[in-house]
Amino acid sequence: MAGADNAGPNSKRGRPAPRKRQPSAHLAAVSDSPAADATRRTEILKTANTVFATSGLRSSLQQIADAAGILAGSLYHHFASKEAILIELIRLYHTDLDRIGDLALQRIDDADSRTVADRITELGCAIARCAVEHRAALQMSFYEAPSNDPELIELTARQPTKIQAAMLQTLRAGRWSGDIRSDVDLPTLADRLCQSMLHVGLDVIRHNAPVDQLATLKCRIALQGLAAEPPSDEDLDRSAAFAVAEKVIAGWDDAEGDTDLKAAHVRAVARSEFGRRGYEMTTIRDIASAAGLGTGTVYRVIGSKDELLMSIMLEFGLKVGGAWTDIVRSESSTLEKLDALSWLNINALDHFPDEFRIQLAWLRQSPPDSANPAWSFTTRIRQMKALLSEGIRSGEIHVDNAGTDMLTRCIIGEQWIPENILQEIGVRSALILARDTVLRGVAVRGA
Repeated sequence: MAGADNAGPNSKRGRPAPRKRQPSAHLAAVSDSPAADATRRTEILKTANTVFATSGLRSSLQQIADAAGILAGSLYHHFASKEAILIELIRLYHTDLDRIGDLALQRIDDADSRTVADRITELGCAIARCAVEHRAALQMSFYEAPSNDPELIELTARQPTKIQAAMLQTLRAGRWSGDIRSDVDLPTLADRLCQSMLHVGLDVIRHNAPVDQLATLKCRIALQGLAAEPPSDEDLDRSAAFAVAEKVIAGWDDAEGDTDLKAAHVRAVARSEFGRRGYEMTTIRDIASAAGLGTGTVYRVIGSKDELLMSIMLEFGLKVGGAWTDIVRSESSTLEKLDALSWLNINALDHFPDEFRIQLAWLRQSPPDSANPAWSFTTRIRQMKALLSEGIRSGEIHVDNAGTDMLTRCIIGEQWIPENILQEIGVRSALILARDTVLRGVAVRGA
């Protein structure tokens, strides 16, 4: 019939019938082309990265489609499920990290007139930029996979070995040249530096600071230290601030005194589940199953999921948050107070690893100024800013060209030793590492 319409008359006057309007050949070619398909796929991934990083992993495909300005059906044309998007985001994240590591390793033996500090800073900035670009994947790396997909589980647990290897080789080059201290464990330091650079991707640490500027400041502190005159371990151990921290930490070993054993059991299980899965991905059903109780029983004993979180984190806040104020008010120097705060944080992570992970998730997913029951971040910022300002005025702290707000957030982040490092080396060695990478610096002074 179509051929007859085109060839002969279809009206009394014998005029050819109008042809059925077809899509523009150009538009059809563009929309169906592999290049356009790849472009749309990339746009969806960028949108999903933003949505997951700001709204959490509970975000739906419909939310991603709305943010991308497309229909959900169009999104399914490119990705079969939310897990498929998460897998692609993490895969791209590790591909970029591996590329950065491979490039740095290739350049290790090149003739290079730059200092070791410059090369460490260049690598650090590249890692930080990658972390900011892949914020959703970075956040996923802190927890178990949000589903049972084997590939997602493997990718979530994958370690950034290439950038760690590149950082280690750069540090070794610094040791051979006499620029890096001989008493520092280089593999541990490389891990610490890489994780510090990745944490630039956390909005609560970066805030409004330019990425390279913050990464450069972090590298400068790790290499040169905050202290104008490096303090000894003996002097820091004898400070009044350190004694305050020791007293608080000793009190954590006291029994909670919770007479409601079932409620205590539910809270203990919830702490573990929140710390393992993340708060937003854990349901009351998950907690009830892990506790060996019915969902209704958990609701009767504890209440809502928000109430359960509140009870857990209020207790943690009372144990840790109040000690900050006591340490800051002690009769000690600025450096001694910073050291005591590091000791408090190290032991908090050792005693309360689940609460620590819950707290960090909270700060990652909330604006820095938002209220939460465990950790008044605005209070911490105010206290740390005042402490650092006093240290700069007195000449104890020497940092060039760093804004106080950026320096404050940087130091709050640097005082938390990564959990894997703490587990590997123990609390005392973790304190020495914190002193070396925050107060004294790992570079040979005057080299």
